[in-house]
Amino acid sequence: MDDGQGLARSFGRAAAAYDTGRPGYPAAAVAWMLAPVAIDPGIRVADVGAGTGKLTRELAALGADVVAVDPDPVMLEQLRAGVPGVRTVEGTAERMPLPDASVDAVLLGQAWHWVDPDAGSAEAGRVLRPGGVLGLVWNVRDEHVPWVARLTEIVHGSNAERLIAEGGPRVADPFATLERREWTWSRRMSPATVLEMVRSRSYVITAAPDERARIEREVVAHVAAHPLRAGDGSIEMPYVTHAFRAVVGG
Repeated sequence: MDDGQGLARSFGRAAAAYDTGRPGYPAAAVAWMLAPVAIDPGIRVADVGAGTGKLTRELAALGADVVAVDPDPVMLEQLRAGVPGVRTVEGTAERMPLPDASVDAVLLGQAWHWVDPDAGSAEAGRVLRPGGVLGLVWNVRDEHVPWVARLTEIVHGSNAERLIAEGGPRVADPFATLERREWTWSRRMSPATVLEMVRSRSYVITAAPDERARIEREVVAHVAAHPLRAGDGSIEMPYVTHAFRAVVGG
């Protein structure tokens, strides 16, 4: 397993931290990705790289019939606890255990940067019905805010953040045009939740114990020094959600 695969498969070691520390997705972003197909109750959606179900929850709230696909059984166990009744299967974007032309949409949240875009595009095209949509979405902290930029320096930048900064994802046949939208919003987080978010990052999960401890100490001090920290110690974390969509053959 290469370094990238090792990082991609590390999240099960911090599944509880991931579920607590990571934000969900704006409902408007999810609806926009699904807009090319009818958002009717029972719409069939594959949530690939589903993790603990952050995107799955939004899809289920829309009434979608969701199958959650992830390579990590520990993450899927956490998902089933949080989103009861959703079908889960082990698999990857490059190899989904789904029949041909069986879903209306394939969505990936915080995941396409781990995917081979050629193989992932071909596999999405295989499982999608005619006119189906591929949706890709990332929540990225707004690093135009100096406090947030310093936080990223402490915890190290991620593959996702680099991909977005470099212009966004690439897709391949049978997809052509990739549309893009952004949403800005914020999440109120306690110091403990910020620390869980940090603990859920692949670099921190796989870091040596002394490096992990150093990062956590610096994060605690950085949160404590936030200029707009509330009386209970909580802060507003600014985010930008970057969403992309492409239709089969479009």
